[in-house]
Amino acid sequence: MREILRFCDVSLTYQAENGEVDALRDINFEVYEGELVSIIGPSGCGKTTLLSLIAGLEPPTNGEVIISGTPGYMLQKDNLLDWRTIRGNVLLGLEICGKKTPEGIRYVENLLKTYGLWEFRDNHPSQLSGGMRQRAALIRTLAVKPELLLLDEAFSALDYQTRLVVADDVFNILRREKKTSVIVTHDIAEGISMADRLIMLSKRPGKVQTNIPLKFEAANTTPLKRREDPAFREYFKMIWEGLDVHV
Repeated sequence: MREILRFCDVSLTYQAENGEVDALRDINFEVYEGELVSIIGPSGCGKTTLLSLIAGLEPPTNGEVIISGTPGYMLQKDNLLDWRTIRGNVLLGLEICGKKTPEGIRYVENLLKTYGLWEFRDNHPSQLSGGMRQRAALIRTLAVKPELLLLDEAFSALDYQTRLVVADDVFNILRREKKTSVIVTHDIAEGISMADRLIMLSKRPGKVQTNIPLKFEAANTTPLKRREDPAFREYFKMIWEGLDVHV
């Protein structure tokens, strides 16, 4: 498989009020085309910082982050603009990038039709459910055809039941669109059920503590179905026992 992302001995130190803080230390891993990779770890271990490095929002102190193409970033909140319609919101990325061409518009409209939002295209965000808003946010991110998708606690603003449904929706969209993705989450069950591979960071300074492929009886089953798989319980137990939550 083609390599999309590589961390080579990456460390990050930043300046705080009380001196220098080591956020990440000696990070090494790769992500390959078509993979869904979850990043989990204790609070403050540098999960979101990792995404900032991938997105180029800040440089590493040491080492190198090598990425093929431009990443698309999906944040914790959907950040849809209330004064724009759903169609206007999902076209925003194309406008910002100067790519609002007839071809780009057709691509976005096809996404709206494929993923059940076409009939709501003239509605405003306040008229949609939380799950539908997250779908719209994902379509907005997909609109510019990023090589790599970054999802930062993308379901954390939703209630538990909605999270389960939306996780299935997002998983199916990522699979159907064949998008390579890095998914940051504090939820172990979510990290296991959404991914092909799971990377666990240690407490700060974050290091790669575990990097394991996730195998289920039905390879393409949904996150909700994976939670019923016997392998899910084994993965959860192993990761929970290895996770340092006392931070």
